[in-house]
Amino acid sequence: MAKPSLEPFFNPETVAVVGASSTPGKVGHTVMENMLSAGFRGKLLPVNPKGGDIMGVEAVTSVEHLPRGVDLAVVAVPRRFVIDTARELASIGCRSVIVITAGFKEVGHKGYDLEQELAGICRDADMALLGPNCLGMINSPAGVNASFAAGQPLPGNIAFFSQSGALCVAILDWARGAGIGFSKFVSLGNKALMDEADMLRYLDSDPETDVILGYVENVENGKDFLLRAEAVTRNKPVIMIKSGSTAAGAKAASSHTGAIAGSDSAYGTAFRKAGVIRVRDVESLFNLALAFSEQPLPKGPNVGIVTNSGGPGILAADDAVLHGLSVPSLTPRTVMRLQEFLPGYAAFNNPVDIIGDADAERYAATMEVVAEDPTVHSLLVMLTPTAAVGIEDTAKAVARTAERCGKPVFASFIGGRRVGAGRKILREAGIPCYDFPAAAVESIYAMHSHAVRRHRPQPEYLDAYRDVERARKVLRESAARGEREVVEFRAQEVASAYGLDVPGTLLARSSEEAVRGADAIGYPVALKIASPQISHKTDVDGVAVGLKNAEAVAEAFSDITSRATRMRPDAYIAGCLVQEMAPAGSREVIVGFKRDDQFGPLLMFGLGGVYVEIVKDVALRLAPLSKQDAFEIVREIRSYLLLKGIDGGPYANFGKLEEVILTMSRLAVDLPEVLEAEFNPVLVGPERAVVADVRITLDPKVGSS
Repeated sequence: MAKPSLEPFFNPETVAVVGASSTPGKVGHTVMENMLSAGFRGKLLPVNPKGGDIMGVEAVTSVEHLPRGVDLAVVAVPRRFVIDTARELASIGCRSVIVITAGFKEVGHKGYDLEQELAGICRDADMALLGPNCLGMINSPAGVNASFAAGQPLPGNIAFFSQSGALCVAILDWARGAGIGFSKFVSLGNKALMDEADMLRYLDSDPETDVILGYVENVENGKDFLLRAEAVTRNKPVIMIKSGSTAAGAKAASSHTGAIAGSDSAYGTAFRKAGVIRVRDVESLFNLALAFSEQPLPKGPNVGIVTNSGGPGILAADDAVLHGLSVPSLTPRTVMRLQEFLPGYAAFNNPVDIIGDADAERYAATMEVVAEDPTVHSLLVMLTPTAAVGIEDTAKAVARTAERCGKPVFASFIGGRRVGAGRKILREAGIPCYDFPAAAVESIYAMHSHAVRRHRPQPEYLDAYRDVERARKVLRESAARGEREVVEFRAQEVASAYGLDVPGTLLARSSEEAVRGADAIGYPVALKIASPQISHKTDVDGVAVGLKNAEAVAEAFSDITSRATRMRPDAYIAGCLVQEMAPAGSREVIVGFKRDDQFGPLLMFGLGGVYVEIVKDVALRLAPLSKQDAFEIVREIRSYLLLKGIDGGPYANFGKLEEVILTMSRLAVDLPEVLEAEFNPVLVGPERAVVADVRITLDPKVGSS
């Protein structure tokens, strides 16, 4: 369903305040005061049953007396009146509404039902709805402050939206003190209709917004959010905090807004897929916002460092390299130019240490030379408050020189009270200045990553062979038998339907059948317990490998089935799978996915065995995966070099392995009835990537069609 335009919401010509009051301290009074002091140039219409004059504006006594087609109505009435007010606003053709009133889904079932009713009224009337349970909205350039926040924000090119109204209040107060301004400021509240995706949709084309910030506790329509965010981040940086990343935080998020916090891994992976820059705290959020809003994007990863102290320069260089940036050696010509005016005991390479007695002139001259070096893409200027340095003069010189550099310039004035005035000078000049170099490096890295993403080619996807109907037939038959988990020998049929390389496998119901199966497959073979109730075969010691003759196979069959029967008397034992052994020297890896409620299939890759169970060395992506995603996910795990065979073992066939990963991604997209699936292990050698074991769990909420 198409959503209503947000133009009347953000740029209204008529604004009604339902519940306007002349009594200071009431929400309706604060909204009126904010609208008037913001310099709203349109028509302001207070609504109060008593009528009369409210802050110099004549009030109407009811919504029915408002003119038709009001652009925006701000509702600040007790909860028991909200539903009727919404119906009345719909009847006069109101185009958008902010419901500030609390007491909806965040308080329980009754509130949830009221919120659903409110959303239905607005949806049917094609009326945009912000809230309920929100602070309101501010659009400084349009003179709109439809909120009950205290005071007016400064104008700026940063847009901010938040699920938490209390956080909005705190940030507005802090931002005024820090001199940070906003183009748009929105408290989303309970997000009954208007959510993060709607904000991104509007802000993408908003000429007054260059940087988009957000605080979220949950995303309810994850796929819509991903589509919007992927489009926006090719144009503008989107920087977000996602709370509820721990069990305690997730519990708090649920009780605070009535939202169910999703998997933190899924959110992190979704943000990465969409190009959203995730930060963990408000300080980092605004550090990055100021950098993006004030400096051009770097044209590469190379950082030139100018410092008056060697230690902090080394720390900055270490941080840069750890973030994936480079601190290149300067060209011989640059070094020669520096030697013309720097003391002989200075450090002429990168970082350039201009010594503790450096004055403003030395800083400026060094900056100019380093910035002109063709290997340098961005400049980090650092100062420690030595007795000789003129902090304010240096700050002014850095600001003047930065204007001529043509490259992004960042600063770190390390210290406390003594460097405060210098930091203020730089920030007023549009130079991001940080307390310590690590935060500066984080900003440079984020800007470089954003620049790289903007120029990435469109993703290319594998058009893999697959017989979807054959796979679905297996799933339907398993569901008809009441199986939640598809027994392995049937799950392998699904893998075969997707063209995967699976070992020759037969189901044996007796030791005699096991021997005949091994004779047909060829020795050596492996035996595995076959039971729909036993997901992890190692729990019952249900695997035997390298069986070289009939006697070993018969003995292993008897041992495995009797042990499984003894340890799991509740399980139906179908027998054993007799399976071809993978080529000698293969590496074990795991490829799996689990369907996330918000974002869909979350795919995982890692080395098998202890690497996934104990070390948890895995990489994650959201399906569908592109060819580039498959290339990257394999090389992202810490133990990737083991797959290259640097420990003396055989190397892995990365092409075959990436095909397995892409096929799992395709399976996850094709088969919504599969809740989770796992290829574990996939045995990868120089020539093959054999899917040795398949586990598939069905989603009871989705029928196989």
